[in-house]
Amino acid sequence: MSLRHPDGDYAITTMYSVPDDAWYLELDLVAVQRNLITAIVPDEDPSREPTVCFNPRAEHTDIPYEVMRWFMHQVDEEIRTSRAWMRLRPELVEIIHRLRQEYMGVIDDDSFSQVLADVRLTVPGEDLPDVLEAAFGRNPDGTAREHPRTPQPVDGRGDRT
Repeated sequence: MSLRHPDGDYAITTMYSVPDDAWYLELDLVAVQRNLITAIVPDEDPSREPTVCFNPRAEHTDIPYEVMRWFMHQVDEEIRTSRAWMRLRPELVEIIHRLRQEYMGVIDDDSFSQVLADVRLTVPGEDLPDVLEAAFGRNPDGTAREHPRTPQPVDGRGDRT
């Protein structure tokens, strides 16, 4: 996917790397087809943090402040949508991470009811929608989420902020 900056000189190319379990957002200078900056947003492993790196082989290029803000806004949105579940309580993050690893984020309708029963044994009812969405993109009734919710982060006491 490519998103062009309004001035037309820059674009962001977004792609997913399966081996890295991460989204890559690249800021490109369109006229010379050159990558300037790459943001890497891991979406499977809560212990890996997003990073931003510059192309070490590229010559020095001044990037306008507004373009850099635009790029970082897109990176921030990717972090928010890809990693929102990682801001839940640690015990929920651990459950989601295990479910995502075990089922690779996909579960068929025939298996869903048994997995739901197992998840209900360890997850409080109020947290069930967030866990099922993050692990499988589903509602507790098994239907697919049309509009993903953003889980609310918790404060140090475990209360939603």
